[in-house]
Amino acid sequence: MPVSPSSSAQTAREAVARRLRELRKEAGLTIVELASACSWHYSKTSRIENAVTGPTAKDIRRWCAATHAEDQAQDIIVQSLNAELMYREWRGQVRNGLKHLQDSRVQFYRDTELFRIYSSTLVPGLLQTEGYAAAVLSIAAHADNLPIDDSAEAARARVARSRIIHEAGRRFVLLIEEAVLHYRLGDGDTMAAQLGYLLTAGALPAVSLGIIPAATSRRTRWPEETFHVYDEKLVAVELVSAQVNVTQPSEIEQYVKAFEQLRSMAVYGAQARALIVKAIDALG
Repeated sequence: MPVSPSSSAQTAREAVARRLRELRKEAGLTIVELASACSWHYSKTSRIENAVTGPTAKDIRRWCAATHAEDQAQDIIVQSLNAELMYREWRGQVRNGLKHLQDSRVQFYRDTELFRIYSSTLVPGLLQTEGYAAAVLSIAAHADNLPIDDSAEAARARVARSRIIHEAGRRFVLLIEEAVLHYRLGDGDTMAAQLGYLLTAGALPAVSLGIIPAATSRRTRWPEETFHVYDEKLVAVELVSAQVNVTQPSEIEQYVKAFEQLRSMAVYGAQARALIVKAIDALG
């Protein structure tokens, strides 16, 4: 079972806090003395050392200057930035709108050659129709109480970004739980169009679409949180409150192993198409 990604992000923050605390102690400074040298309240020092508050780059430079460790400042700044990038709250990511979030990932997608995606809740974004994407993003806009609902524009941007599955030089291995086919997003026509598109997209040369049957007797893992593996360099895990970016090689390896176990439980080709057609028939 993979280590909790949110716990891993907190561990990374604590490592930064521990390093700063060690610098203070090596310099022989108390919490109050360090705070005075940095021109802030001592409670801020305590919050930083206990990983309650993440330090800014300016905070780290002041800290290192106060402890005569200026040569370590840049290293710690990079370590702190990496820790903060591991855990990115959705409300921060969508501050500039849902369309901006879709557009911000275009270059990263283009830099990736192998996409491995597991979803227990939704049709993966790369295989979403515009209508289905609009329904998904509209729910997201209301759930996050966004001041501007640009879900329609964001849906068009998502579909435009997804055309990458038709380009040469990349592979897409996608796994979904059978329940995803039956979760109603949008009206009946929207779901029928989405399920119909899965029949088409699943047949593309670069796409491997696996569906894990609800009644499988080969289940060796329970349904997991949705996660995306990009090459061997990043795993993005979707939580209710945030996206967690996993970059530690040992943790990426755990997710790849989990993906392969889930993949072994899925059906493909004619069997997968039969499950999709069954879901279409169930729409009535």
